[in-house]
Amino acid sequence: MLTNPQIHKQVDAYSSPWRVKDRIKLLIWEYVWAFFCSWTPKPANPWRLFWLKVFGAKIYGTPFVHQRARIQIPWHLIMHDRACLGDRANAYSLGVIEIHEHATIAQEAYLCTGTHDFDKPEMNLVTSPISIGAQAFIGARAFILPGTIIGEYAIVGACSVVTKSVPPNTTVKGNPAR
Repeated sequence: MLTNPQIHKQVDAYSSPWRVKDRIKLLIWEYVWAFFCSWTPKPANPWRLFWLKVFGAKIYGTPFVHQRARIQIPWHLIMHDRACLGDRANAYSLGVIEIHEHATIAQEAYLCTGTHDFDKPEMNLVTSPISIGAQAFIGARAFILPGTIIGEYAIVGACSVVTKSVPPNTTVKGNPAR
C-alpha cells in the first residue's frame, strides 16, 4: 500500500506523464549535473548544493551530495543538515524524497518513488514519497520502494529490498527486508 500516492494521467502506456516544460527542464538538469557537478572533487560539495538549489531542491543546513550521485528530479528532493547521498546513490525522485538530518544513503542505494498502475491499460505513473528519518542508515545497494518511511535511527542492511515502512530504532535486512 503506497503512502500518499499520486496518479499521473497518461493517454496511453507510451506517452509521458510530464509536461513539455518539465521535460525541457529535466533535460537541462541532466546537462548541468554532467557538465558542472559530476566531475567535481568531494570538497566541491557547496558547488553541487548550489546547483541543486538552482533547480529547486530544498536544502537545509549543509548536507553532502556525492558527485556521482544521481538525482532524477531535483525539485522533488529535500535534504537536511548533514544528510548524505553517497557515491552512485540513485534518488529516483519522480515523487518527493526527504532525507533528514544525519541520515546516510550509502553507495549505489536506490530510492525509487515511482511505479505504475498495472490494472489500467494506460499503466499510469503512480508516485509516492519516501522519507528517510534522522540518523537512519541505508546500506549499499539497498532498494527502497515508493511510499516507504524509514524511521529515525533505523538501519537497512546492504542489498536489502524495503517493501514497507521501517519503524524507528530498527534494523532490517534481506529481500524482502525483515
